[in-house]
Amino acid sequence: MSEKECILDIPVEHLENIFGQFDANIKLIEQTLSVTFIARDDRLKVIGEEDKIKSAADIMQRLYALSKKGETITKQEVNYLLGLTEQKLPTKAVEDLADDCICHTTSGKPIKPKTIGQKAYVDAIRDQMITFGIGPAGTGKTYLAMAMAITAFQREEVSRIILTRPAIEAGEKLGFLPGDMQSKVDPYLRPLYDALYQIMGAESFARNMEKGLIEVAPLAYMRGRTLDNAFIILDEAQNTTPAQMKMFLTRIGFGSKAVITGDATQKDLPASARSGLDVAVDVLSSVDEISICKLSGADVVRHPLVQKIVHAYEVYEKKEDTKNKKKKVGKTHGKDRGRK
Repeated sequence: MSEKECILDIPVEHLENIFGQFDANIKLIEQTLSVTFIARDDRLKVIGEEDKIKSAADIMQRLYALSKKGETITKQEVNYLLGLTEQKLPTKAVEDLADDCICHTTSGKPIKPKTIGQKAYVDAIRDQMITFGIGPAGTGKTYLAMAMAITAFQREEVSRIILTRPAIEAGEKLGFLPGDMQSKVDPYLRPLYDALYQIMGAESFARNMEKGLIEVAPLAYMRGRTLDNAFIILDEAQNTTPAQMKMFLTRIGFGSKAVITGDATQKDLPASARSGLDVAVDVLSSVDEISICKLSGADVVRHPLVQKIVHAYEVYEKKEDTKNKKKKVGKTHGKDRGRK
């Protein structure tokens, strides 16, 4: 197939942002799509096969739109657009992500959804009373929920924030932990504290915690309570039992909003136990005012290597499931032959 070319008009200051440090972003696009970019002042020439040029030009226009909105273009945005292009998914919605600022961290960094899946998740939290955020590590499930909770609290849409998760070890037996109740459960709740410190600040968090306006507690302490006018986050929900999940969901009172986050692939329950998260998704999928958002490897916003790890495990687990199904079918046929 013969090479073609097209010309894009992009101002120099935006080209510098899009190209990235040491031209890392543009080199990534060139290597992935097998195209060549040549920049001359405010004009960018793209050379390659026709379909590759179209894809590259589309990505550049999206990055240009983000740059015009003041976004610093990183490899994460470039990788995400390349992923959408590879899957032949529309990229136009990426431009809207820069407009949805949830809040700012104590250092002034804006917190925004970085993928279309994250945007749908944030919109669901805004619109629904109960939202399930299900997906692999690095998709921002807990962090975005925390940002939404703190924003609602600061705007006085709720009077308190309640953060909870099941106190279960990640495949280890930690044994006796010294100290009072808070000292014993703090290790399990550390990821929630980390997000609070970053978004709210340690002093503000400590002050509101002392007043009882922010509560961080293990799930077992939710029984018997009615939680009105609160923003409640249940983290690591894949480690709940069906009874615990039902108990939690029936605690939610008037004026409250709840977000349940979990990764169905990282359960720490006994092998024979069914996750309360899995049961809840099956039972509540058709209930109004409940949204179930499923994030995927494409929504991972950590280091690109994490995205590759998630994908590799997904492929491996699918193969294992297929093997196990074939073994079960083989055993069933063997029993049937034995009966005959």
